[in-house]
Amino acid sequence: MRAFATDDMDEVAEAQADAGQLEDWPVDDDGMATTDSMREALKAVIDPEIGINIVDLGLLYGIEKDGQGKVTVEMTLTTMGCPLTELIHQQCTLVLARLPGVEDVDVQFVFSPPWSTEMISDEARLELQAMGFNV
Repeated sequence: MRAFATDDMDEVAEAQADAGQLEDWPVDDDGMATTDSMREALKAVIDPEIGINIVDLGLLYGIEKDGQGKVTVEMTLTTMGCPLTELIHQQCTLVLARLPGVEDVDVQFVFSPPWSTEMISDEARLELQAMGFNV
């Protein structure tokens, strides 16, 4: 398994800052960022083996917030034995923790339903096809 590197987290934070994602996020009445804005923020997390963000790959299954600062993310991986699970977990946590009202992030990896290439967004599918993937 690849060790977590601070530089990787810095790259995610820089990508957010470059996209203007560190301020002006829409919030709900509970003072927390909306689930739609959380989903958008998670596009900064790139699957390191494929090079596409986890949202467009279809790895994100759900986001729940308790209204008191805790966010639970349910997601999957392209393979059950993904060696970069910890890196993806840490990047999701960093991205969401920077949003308004988020104090605690719990990332849960599930494998049901299993991920398939049918879950990839049309935009990501075109990008992968341009890179030579048969999806």
